[in-house]
Amino acid sequence: MIATTGFFDGVHSGHRLVIERLVSVAHARGDESLVVTFWPHPRAVLQDGARELRLLTTLEEKKALLTALGVDRIEVLDFTREFASLTAERYLREVLRDRFGVSTLLMGYDNRIGSDRLTAGALESVAQSVGIALMEVEPFPTKVSSTVIRRALSLGNVEEAERMLGYGYSLQGVVVAGNHLGRTIGFPTANMKLYEPLKLVPARGVYAVEVEVLGKTWRGMTNIGMRPTVGGTFTTIETNILDFDEDIYGLPLRITFLRRIRDEVRFPSLEALKEQLGKDCEACRH
Repeated sequence: MIATTGFFDGVHSGHRLVIERLVSVAHARGDESLVVTFWPHPRAVLQDGARELRLLTTLEEKKALLTALGVDRIEVLDFTREFASLTAERYLREVLRDRFGVSTLLMGYDNRIGSDRLTAGALESVAQSVGIALMEVEPFPTKVSSTVIRRALSLGNVEEAERMLGYGYSLQGVVVAGNHLGRTIGFPTANMKLYEPLKLVPARGVYAVEVEVLGKTWRGMTNIGMRPTVGGTFTTIETNILDFDEDIYGLPLRITFLRRIRDEVRFPSLEALKEQLGKDCEACRH
């Protein structure tokens, strides 16, 4: 069994370099590839900035991305304070070797393991002592990290986030009832309630998106914001699906961000809002 381990939030381009190497080495050896990951996020358990923590991927999204890369087996460990206290030596011996039968561990260049946070260089002798061979993957050519991607999304830079992720950033949720204002001005919207409350929502503004609903993909425009023109008091995620007119309340919806069109703006009237939405719609079509 050849394994790699980590939280892998976003399964971004840097993570993919490790995963693709894992799958390649396992296939070349006729062995099985294993990703050992955790849930919930360590910061949520250790209260290390937990208030500000937002995730790039839900657990199901992460597993789907790893599977799509060809990983044979995914194990999700419950991250608790007790688990966090394991040293690198105990983690390798008790979890990777004894529990999962790992013979080779593949590590990213900045990967750290155990409560003692050992890097690949520091871990080599420890791994050897428990009978696990260690392999290290070369650094990704450009600086990519989950933190940098979160920052880009928080600024609304969805194209930069896509470049670092290697795929378009998306949100998934269920369509819930809104105040139906959009329909009265000619732009009906599907209001989304996220499945994962900790999922990171990009900066407020209007975005061109792809919408997956009813087994098909549509173009759309999504507004993330407080709806200041109509006195909104909380952030909503509202999507106008272009050339679409079906009742989808209670159904699952996925939006993938393509480009940010503009900032959120407070307009002097509903007529001014309607005029701008028409322009936004054309921008999204193009």
